[in-house]
Amino acid sequence: MKFIEGGVCAAQGFKAAGIHVGVKTKAGWKKDVALIVSDVDCAAAAVFTKNVVKAAPIHVDKKHLENGRAKAVIANSGNANACAPMGEENAIRMCQAAAAAISCDPMDVLVSSTGVIGQTLNVKVIEDGMADLCAALDHSIEASDAAAHAIMTTDTVKKEVAVETTVGGKTVRMGGIAKGSGMIHPNMGTMLCFLTTDCAISPAMIKTALLETVNVSFNRISVDGDTSTNDTCMVLANGMAGNAEITEKGEDYAAFLAALQALCIELAKMMAADGEGAKHLITCSVKGAATEAQAETLAKSVIGSSLTKCAIFGADANWGRVLCAMGYSGEQFDPEKVDVHFTSAAGDVAVCAKGRGLDFDEDLAKKVLSEHDVEINIIMGEGEAACTCWGCDLTYDYVKINGDYRT
Repeated sequence: MKFIEGGVCAAQGFKAAGIHVGVKTKAGWKKDVALIVSDVDCAAAAVFTKNVVKAAPIHVDKKHLENGRAKAVIANSGNANACAPMGEENAIRMCQAAAAAISCDPMDVLVSSTGVIGQTLNVKVIEDGMADLCAALDHSIEASDAAAHAIMTTDTVKKEVAVETTVGGKTVRMGGIAKGSGMIHPNMGTMLCFLTTDCAISPAMIKTALLETVNVSFNRISVDGDTSTNDTCMVLANGMAGNAEITEKGEDYAAFLAALQALCIELAKMMAADGEGAKHLITCSVKGAATEAQAETLAKSVIGSSLTKCAIFGADANWGRVLCAMGYSGEQFDPEKVDVHFTSAAGDVAVCAKGRGLDFDEDLAKKVLSEHDVEINIIMGEGEAACTCWGCDLTYDYVKINGDYRT
């Protein structure tokens, strides 16, 4: 397996576009609508937010995915179409407009929105801009780039990755674009993620693979502890790679899953690193745990801790914040077996051994924690299980960004 360029257009038979139609009115001429289309029908699956309050597009997508098939995705930024008047009606109108333009059934179009909650979506500008959007459709790297920018809200950089692997003796490609910067917490976050692949795989198995993948990628990141109303990750597989269709678990499924997980972990890390106002990507690895579930709960608690985030922002090696976050995670463990290290490109500092503080070089610790990528390495001494989760620091800018997000 290797990483390649191309995003959602890396796989055979997929084209994309992203343009400005006017959903975003205060942000100048930033792109605000994206379209992804397969040349042929696809097996499709999606996972959505666990928030009880769900945006209108999610309700529409669940209906459209009942048969496990889709051909296109239409998405807008600038308005979440959540808790908004005529929400489902406008989401359906987006599907209908896209379907009419690409000549398919509206039920074969999936829809997503992201942006401000509670405001009526100006769906007419999307309908009026559909001809220009379709005219921009292309199989190129630039087309995926345009789509990636069109779904951004407070993101400062686009999230776009593609990989290539071998399945059943055939070259298979898959790619993805995503957005997510704030309202990010395990069980998805204010994120949209669109994945495409030319692998031949059944609807049942693509759904299984997506669920397995989300659990080790997007459900292991946190920015601010908020889970959004719009979180969506969807995948379309058009089978154009020509491999024998994957219909059960086995060698081909394992190869496909490994590539999909590698792809989504990279996208997840991009989201964590681009947390609103963030200056650091925090990687928390828990090793030597009794079970993977225990390790995951502990790592999630650490990356979700506001005090730990603040300590990393200040380059303060306050390892007590880490142990404290572990302690209220709900998991039972022996604190007197726990070791903690802070690590980065600047070096490694052991700060805690067997639950007790160590004398360490504060100047070196400051240098270690001043790097952009910071690791919190925890050794439990209770077993062989491990888990890694990702987060970011909490900065002054986070409050500034969210203090006037709507106004």
